[in-house]
Amino acid sequence: MSIKENICKIKTQLPENVTLIAVSKTRTVEEIQEAYNEGIRDFGENRVQELIGKTDRFDSSVRWHLIGHLQTNKVKYIVGKVHLIHSVDSIKLINEIEKRYAANNLIANVLVQINIGREASKTGIFKEDLPEILEECEKCNNLKVKGLMAVIPKGSEEGCRMYFTEMRHIWNNVKEKNYNNISMEYLSMGMTHDYKIALEEEANMIRVGEGIFGKRNYNKL
Repeated sequence: MSIKENICKIKTQLPENVTLIAVSKTRTVEEIQEAYNEGIRDFGENRVQELIGKTDRFDSSVRWHLIGHLQTNKVKYIVGKVHLIHSVDSIKLINEIEKRYAANNLIANVLVQINIGREASKTGIFKEDLPEILEECEKCNNLKVKGLMAVIPKGSEEGCRMYFTEMRHIWNNVKEKNYNNISMEYLSMGMTHDYKIALEEEANMIRVGEGIFGKRNYNKL
């Protein structure tokens, strides 16, 4: 199906409160423009260099999401360019974001990434480290936590649901507490092959790449 058809199909499945992020990493400006023409305004990028190369090609109505791992030495490049950083995963990164955004008198909206499957190949904190991370975020003036993000292990529907359910419990648990600078507005989880399950477990941000743009042709990259 075309990009237009894919977007129309997905939109019919989404509750009103859900943000659809089109994962545009490795995609051309022309492909992103097609999605934009169908009303998509939230786009997700994994790499800082690729993101900043695309931001100037679109108007200010586009909300860019950094969904990949963010190195501390790359933070300075995204100040003022990113709507939401999904991948906060260390105290060192928190402090660097706070410093860079404070220097520009701007606010960084972020999600804390949890490595819910405890996979060595993925970034993110373990769930037991969340209180320490949130405590550090409370000290910030220019960094605001807006929720949680997870990339779950690939597996069966039952396995996916187990991880999504666990994330929902963690998210709701933080919601019940009174933190400074921290609100649980967003639960970012679910991708092309599992977003329907994520929605059933209260995800209100899903990140869909292949399901919108089709399979990548890596020979062209």
